[in-house]
Amino acid sequence: MTQPAPATDHAVLQEATGGGGESTGTVVVAGLANLGIAVAKLVGGLLSHSSAMLSEAAHSLADTITEVLLFIALKRGNKAPDARHPVGYGRETYFWALLACLATFTLGAGFSIWQGVSTIRGGEEQGSPLVAYVVLAVSFVLEGSSLVKAVRQVRGEARRWGTTWRRYLAQTSDTTVKAVTFEDSAALVGLVLAAAGLGLEHLTGDPVWDGVAAIAIGVLLLFVAGALARANVSLLIGQSVSPRIQEGLKAEILALPQVVDVPFLLTTVIGPGQLIVSAKVDFADDVTVADIERASDEAERRLVARHEGVRYVFLDPTPGDGRARAEVRRADP
Repeated sequence: MTQPAPATDHAVLQEATGGGGESTGTVVVAGLANLGIAVAKLVGGLLSHSSAMLSEAAHSLADTITEVLLFIALKRGNKAPDARHPVGYGRETYFWALLACLATFTLGAGFSIWQGVSTIRGGEEQGSPLVAYVVLAVSFVLEGSSLVKAVRQVRGEARRWGTTWRRYLAQTSDTTVKAVTFEDSAALVGLVLAAAGLGLEHLTGDPVWDGVAAIAIGVLLLFVAGALARANVSLLIGQSVSPRIQEGLKAEILALPQVVDVPFLLTTVIGPGQLIVSAKVDFADDVTVADIERASDEAERRLVARHEGVRYVFLDPTPGDGRARAEVRRADP
């Protein structure tokens, strides 16, 4: 039994299926900001001869490419289901988001670490730091504005679902908001590292400090790319929702008078804010086929109406002699 579920105002799928209605706007704002910042950092790095500034330019360029890929992810993931893709294109969002992580990993982190090692080994000519400091200050304001917008969205969604912003950010299936928040936070930290490296170089006359700052920026980008990649790979494979939410879904089915037990329940995220629920259900021995049909329809209606994000519901009548539990235990690794 399958039927697409419309979104409702009575949603309780809190952490796992955060909707992200403002994701496109967040991505566009972040992308435009990063493009302008990348150009400014490149000019500042060339004038100051700073490896850390050039690393930050590569960082912002990688972030710009990331935003483009995330924008594609949002557009592709929202395509309607068709004959070849009956549950839609939601998981394609995570494919493009994973490519965005690779862009950050290779372009941003790779260039930064290479630039830092080159500076430490070969030194660099010192230039005027004034332009670099101005660029860093302006970039901090722009990156901060983008981060504030992302944080407001995260906090707003968290309040909507009645959870904390940290839990929402950790559990949401809307990886675009997560990516923008993480990247903007890393950008602010990277600017502080670049300013510290540039300042220490001109105070001591030793370019090693600038090289160390560039390497630190690269390591920071590796951490962000790795964290986002793990989240996207998990969702791309097919991630379940939290045990707390699964228990709530199970309780909805168990509340039906015809149901004796739900020995096994499976949930799978199929895209941002989209979920499949499958369950083995033990019906009472004295119910008729018509009773089972009515109970199945009622279970689907309840899950769809009370849990935003549920798109499809599959129920499998199963005997209540313990065989279903045994089969599930044998299937466990």
